[in-house]
Parts: sequence; C-alpha cells; structure tokens
Amino acid sequence: MESVAELLKWVLENLNYWVVTIFMAIESSFIPFPSEAVVPPAAWKAMADDSMNIFLVVLFATIGADIGALVNYYLARWLGRPIVYKFANSRLGHMCLIDEEKVHHAEEYFRKHGAASTFFGRLIPAVRQLISIPAGLAGMKLGPFLLYTTLGAAIWNSILALLGYLIYRFTDLKTTNDVYVMATTYSHEIGYVIIAVVVLVIGFLAYKGLKKKKKK
Repeated sequence: MESVAELLKWVLENLNYWVVTIFMAIESSFIPFPSEAVVPPAAWKAMADDSMNIFLVVLFATIGADIGALVNYYLARWLGRPIVYKFANSRLGHMCLIDEEKVHHAEEYFRKHGAASTFFGRLIPAVRQLISIPAGLAGMKLGPFLLYTTLGAAIWNSILALLGYLIYRFTDLKTTNDVYVMATTYSHEIGYVIIAVVVLVIGFLAYKGLKKKKKK
C-alpha cells in the first residue's frame, strides 16, 4: 500500500503529457490505477499554470486509454478464454483486482449489447477496464473496436477534464493531490449518473428494435 501511495504521489507531482499517456494506458489495461489521479489533476494544472493544454490532456489521455485497451484486446485474443480465466483466478489476477466473476460479467455485458458495448462499457465503472477482454475473446474486428473504444474513452476523459476545470474554477484547492481527492468523490457520483443514462439509452434502442420487428 505504501508503494502505491508513493506512486500516486509521484504521478501527481510530475504530471505532463507522457505521464498522462502512460498512466491512462495502465488504467485502461488490467492493472488497476485510478483515472481520477491523472486527468482531473492534469486539467486543473493546465488551467493553474499553463504548463499543459486541457484539450491536449484529453487527447493524450484517450491515446493512453486506447493503448491499454489494445493490450487487453490482444492478450485475450492470443491467449484465449481458458488462460484468461486462469489468470483471473490466480493470485496475480486478484492483485490486479480481477477475478472470474468480473471477467464473466464483462463477457455477459458484451454478449448482451454486442460491439457497441465497447463504447458504452468505457463509460461504466468496473466495466471500463475489462470490456476489451471479451471483445478480444470474441474476435471483434479491430477497426470497430478502436472506433468505439476511442469515442467512449474520449467522452469519459472529457468529463474528467471538465471536472478538473470546474474544481479550478469554483474551489480554492492548491495541490494536485487535493484535486485528486475531490475528483474521486465526484467521479463516483458522475459514474452512477452515466450508468443510469446508459441503461435508459440501451432500453430505448431495444424498444425501437422490438417495434421494428413487430412492424415486419
């Protein structure tokens, strides 16, 4: 735990485009790392001292998210379901906060919502980091996978960057660590709102699909 705290401290004290890209790639892979420790503080820093540009923060965060998603996608595609589930049940998998139930849940989400789940999944906590695994297991085409992943990641990163901007605009916080703590609190609440919106959108699309089938 102490090493994790030290790593968080280092990231928050050394934010730049490379750090944003690398740690968002880590966050998007199977290695647990909070995106709230990267994008909101970086966006806040961009406003506070002009060392970065807030739009470039979103861009590099999204590039990082794509890299991490591709790692999961190709590992799942090359290794296959038995090895993926074996890793999920291993001690190392548990250290990465992965278990069989989480992978199974991500697979069920992918089966239920199809290719578009790689878009919606990027917006949902607990699904975001794992949705690339069932996409790889199912052999989803790389083009649509990257498109949906990029769009979903860009939206989520824009929300986090906006959160960092609002913290800068409406609070007197002075350090990136304080921004991270506040962003973590609000990002969880935003996550619940996004889940509700995603459920409503999926429900609406399903309803429209059923109506079309009945007309035929």
